[in-house]
Amino acid sequence: MKKKQFRLLMLLSAFALLILAACGSDGGTGSKDTDKGDSTASEKPKFLNLLTGGTQGTYYALGGTFADFISKETDIKTTAEVSQASAANMTALQEGKGEIAFVQSDIAYYATEGTMMFEGKKIDSIAALGALYPETVQLVTTEASDIKTYADLKGKKVSVGAPGSGTYANAEQLLEIHGLKMDDIKAQNLDFGESTDGLQSGQIDAAFITAGTPTSAVEALNATTKVNIIGMDAGKADELIAKYPYYAKDTVKAGTYGIANDTETVSVLAMLAVKKDLPEDVVYSMTKAIYDNAGKISHAKGAFIKAETGLEGISIDVHPGAQKYFDEKK
Repeated sequence: MKKKQFRLLMLLSAFALLILAACGSDGGTGSKDTDKGDSTASEKPKFLNLLTGGTQGTYYALGGTFADFISKETDIKTTAEVSQASAANMTALQEGKGEIAFVQSDIAYYATEGTMMFEGKKIDSIAALGALYPETVQLVTTEASDIKTYADLKGKKVSVGAPGSGTYANAEQLLEIHGLKMDDIKAQNLDFGESTDGLQSGQIDAAFITAGTPTSAVEALNATTKVNIIGMDAGKADELIAKYPYYAKDTVKAGTYGIANDTETVSVLAMLAVKKDLPEDVVYSMTKAIYDNAGKISHAKGAFIKAETGLEGISIDVHPGAQKYFDEKK
């Protein structure tokens, strides 16, 4: 009996050990799921695409710098890509063609609300990373032109950007506030580089360019052809802001592109948007990489990029990772 009892005791002990091992392997079903969930939530992507704009705009000029900051500080290889800028960038983020993008604050608002060029195509997959700098709406012509006011645009060949672009929306709204419509001009859908080439060759008479000043495309034009910036009529900036509150008064300062006098216009805000589904810790690290290194930016607009103003003028929800960074800076 003793021998049988011993064998039974051994079997029971072995069985007990198996049960304990099974429980310990996942700590209970809930524990295993929780650990897996944490891992997924903090998993870093291997690559990031940063969508910018045309090669002669401010987005592209800054995009390479931002990509370098993110790559070095987060160990996630980040590439700045040429794109059709704001509106196209929002659609590209929605379609998974990028993870972070430059966008005008007004266009980000239209996208998330499903209005204007996003009518019936609401984009609900983006959030804000942070504010950058004012983007000035510049109506560019040449000194040799007979265009001195908005009224002089009637019947002229004017570049207004691609249909559905941020520049197009700005051009349409500034024309509207001056009593003009797209039908009143010979609208040309050109990018910044094409616009300045057209001005230089005389193929167009004026061009709307919404970008941080100084804009490299306009600087390049001024190197060969004397540039003029057309200011808004008196009181029109206030009227525009009353109707479209995402605008702010702005000035192209004397000396910019060699112009003789300050020129009054308006601006929208340049900002960065990200995919909502990016992990919080990744977006936190991206935000930190950009704003902590902003003092190293050589472009003139770098002076505007500061953590303390990173949430000013933001028109959409902020990603939790970015919010965490800015909260720490308060």
